[in-house]
Amino acid sequence: MKYPVGKFEKPAEINKDVLDNWIETIESLPEKVIKLVGNLSYDELELQYRPGSWNIKQLVHHLADSHMNSFIRFKWILTEETPPIKPYNAVAWATLPDANNEEITHSITILEGLHKRWAILLRSLSEEELKRTYIHPEHNQRFTLEAMLGSYDWHCRHHLAHIKQAIDLDGEFSTEKAK
Repeated sequence: MKYPVGKFEKPAEINKDVLDNWIETIESLPEKVIKLVGNLSYDELELQYRPGSWNIKQLVHHLADSHMNSFIRFKWILTEETPPIKPYNAVAWATLPDANNEEITHSITILEGLHKRWAILLRSLSEEELKRTYIHPEHNQRFTLEAMLGSYDWHCRHHLAHIKQAIDLDGEFSTEKAK
């Protein structure tokens, strides 16, 4: 239930087809979110995908928060030499008032504009740019931009699956406090 699409595994070979699929996932996320949550009631936005999990509204707000951070990270990596990225506490962010707000349209609007710009940027990158590296302080190691792209393809699919799971479970865990 925690990893409905499995954990992220970087493919042994990252070729143009893999990159194109990842970019398509990034570009199409807002449309898929809207399709899943567009007609949900405020009560349905409270549905959880497993005991103690975030609810649907928190997932939508988290996608906006996380992907804004990622977009900025991509720009740092493209404009600075092996920058360290700034981690953030996603769990703490999910407890802030804006992340518990029933009004998810603002986060969906962020996703729509952000993902259009992100796809434009991603499609413009050369092989050399995709090999640029950054340092993740929590892991104290270098990663490539293309690996980061793959992890965000996974992140999109992972949380879309969580939203579907919450809808399919239809309140089975609705009395649990979100973590």
